[in-house]
Parts: sequence; C-alpha cells; structure tokens
Amino acid sequence: MSYQRLALIGCGLMGGSFALALRQAGLVQTIAGFSASEKTRQRALQLGVIDQACASVAEAVQGADLVLLAVPVGAMHSSFAAMRDALQPHALLMDVGSTKCDVIAAAQATLGERLPCLVPAHPIAGKEVAGIEHAESTLYQDRRTILTPLASTTLQRLNKAHAVWTAVGSHVSTMDPEAHDATFAAVSHLPHLLAFAAVNALMAQPQAATFLDMAGPGFRDFSRIAASEPAVWRDILSANRAEVLTQLAHFRNALDQFESTLQSDDTAALHRLIAQASQVRSAWTLQAGQTGSQAPEDV
Repeated sequence: MSYQRLALIGCGLMGGSFALALRQAGLVQTIAGFSASEKTRQRALQLGVIDQACASVAEAVQGADLVLLAVPVGAMHSSFAAMRDALQPHALLMDVGSTKCDVIAAAQATLGERLPCLVPAHPIAGKEVAGIEHAESTLYQDRRTILTPLASTTLQRLNKAHAVWTAVGSHVSTMDPEAHDATFAAVSHLPHLLAFAAVNALMAQPQAATFLDMAGPGFRDFSRIAASEPAVWRDILSANRAEVLTQLAHFRNALDQFESTLQSDDTAALHRLIAQASQVRSAWTLQAGQTGSQAPEDV
C-alpha cells in the first residue's frame, strides 16, 4: 500500500499529524496542503509537513489518490463542494470529524458521482492545543479510529481506509453513523460541554479569581478539556445538537438526584450515588481498540 499524492485539506493538528505519520511510514510520495490561512500553509511547508502549499482545495486535490479532510465539521460542506470536480474517481477520501451524520449529509449534498470515494472516519485522538506546530507523527498510535461507511462504500475502499489508519498506528473499528453520534454525545461531547459550563459558572461569581487561585489537581483534571479549541467545539456541539440535548436531559436527571439528597440531608442516599459512580469509574479502563480491531469483512 502506497499513495502518490496526499491532499491535506486543513493543515492543523489532526491533518498535520496524519501527514507526518503517513510520511514516516513511507506510504506517500508527495503531500499537497491547503488551509484557508496563507500563513498556516506556509508554516506547514516550513515545518516539512507538506511538500506543496496550494491556494485552493481543488488545486490540492488535483491528481491526489488520497485526500484527508481535516477541517472543523462546520466547514465540511464547502470543502466537499470545492473538491468535487477535481476529485479523481479512484481516490480515497476521508475526514476526521467528531460527528458523522452531518458530515455524510454534507457529502451527499455536494459530491455527486464522487460520493463513493468517501469513507468517513473519526480518530479518537487529539490535544487541547491546536495548530500545525503541535502536529506529531505518533498522535494516532494506539488510539481508536472509527469508520462509518456509507451504503455506497465498496469493500475495496473500506479495506483501504482500514489499512491506512492501521498503518499510522490506530486500532480500527466500524460503526453506524447514527450510533456513532449517539455514543460520542455521551462520552465526549457532553463532558466537554460540562467542562465549559463549570468553568463559566466559576468565573461568573464575584470571588472567581480567589477560587481559581485555590484550585488544585481535582479542578485541573476536571477542567482540562475546557481548554479545547472554541471553534471546533462550537461546530461539534451544534452539529450533534439533538444527541447532546438527549444527554443533557440524562445529566440533568442525575444532577437532580444529587441536589435532592443534599436538600434533604440524606447522607445515605448521597453515599449510594457517589459509590455507584466511583465503582463504575474505578472499573473502567481506556480501551485503545482491543475490541474493535476487526477487519471490514467482519462488519
């Protein structure tokens, strides 16, 4: 498996790390990159992440046999539209969006006869910091990448996508797009929203500066993801709005239970609620992909 030309649409942390990993694995000859910012394109060129800085999506995609769309989910629609006429029929096109139903809808509305090129992907990796300067070839190693193939996706293309992500170190699994969005609303999107809300609630109080000065490791660990890139998370929460609202309702019910026990000073009930959560969290371990390493044929 090797590719002549990777078109990297979005020269940031996720796209840059993919390009570096693919180059390190010796699987790509040339990397052409496009970002909306000329400064970002030139920085990616200076850092050796890309070989060619392109002035448009179409220029980057022209002649590419592998295309990675690494832009915020809110920019997927315009990116798909911009690449449609330049995309080769045999190319493998993937994205790295944290939501999938909206990405697929955008592709269906824009790609036309090139829709079968797309194999939607979601690598479960990242950092709180964004930008090409933070890209690293090891970002996807021992991390899970989820593919959500379309009805039009051929087994050959699915196998290619599986092989590419495996080559950069990921454990690859597949999911239905709807199941994907429901799952990640629960385990990723809601936690981010809660971290944002908790920090905002703290800072809205007159004593916020004093409180923050006294914060320790617990606050650091809980609030870590609140430092995430605002534009990225604005788009994710908006794109997966219905599923996030469902998870907010579940959280509100759980919060109400805690509030009720405190109001009634029911220490036994409070203990049970804390113990329940403690037991679940203590038993949980981060799964890199041990249960999701099946090949596409097994899906």
